[in-house]
Amino acid sequence: MSSRVKPEPWRGEPLPRRHKLARRDVRASQRERLVRAMLETVAERGYEGTTVPEVVARARVSRNAFYELFDDKTDCFIAACDDAAAEMLDQLLALVDEPDWVQAMRHGMREYLASWSERPAFARAYFVGLPVAGERAIAQRERQYTFFRAMFADLGRRARAEQPDLPPLSDVVPRILVLAITELVAEEVRGGRIDRLHELEDDLVRLAIKLLADDETARRAAGATTNRG
Repeated sequence: MSSRVKPEPWRGEPLPRRHKLARRDVRASQRERLVRAMLETVAERGYEGTTVPEVVARARVSRNAFYELFDDKTDCFIAACDDAAAEMLDQLLALVDEPDWVQAMRHGMREYLASWSERPAFARAYFVGLPVAGERAIAQRERQYTFFRAMFADLGRRARAEQPDLPPLSDVVPRILVLAITELVAEEVRGGRIDRLHELEDDLVRLAIKLLADDETARRAAGATTNRG
């Protein structure tokens, strides 16, 4: 019999009754707790099973404050996804200074997969809850896809600057990569395998390098990794 203790569900920590914080700081604290509570609740109950009263109770924020910050449940959920996705993108954009595009790709993929593994509530909410949250939520996903497509297109440009013999990059390649990688990660999350996402790294890196460059570059990258190992 396992002795592992299941962690207590997250709940927000309210501000002290007496404080000297400015109104904007109070609102920032309330908003932070509400978006966290939204992600945690959607991850546990699904989007359709999540209610505003549950979210405000978990965040320990008043219902009035919720509606001062958000129009409705969907608005809060989209804001939560936007905030978490922006944090992930910031981490990936920090890798643009990598001197070699192949290393930038590998480190970026590792960071991307780790970001989902380290945010299991966000991963479940995003990949399971978002698709059923309606047209506004789907539009949020498309906004994020746009950023990731741009990142792959930039890697393709870097590849051709470093390897001038490569043929022109098709516009469809960044789209294929975003859709394929996202759906593979989503499949793992839906299957309860968030802690195994790192196992996708090598295959996804090889796929991305092959599509952004060519088979030979992908083989060299795989060989370099094997030699280091």
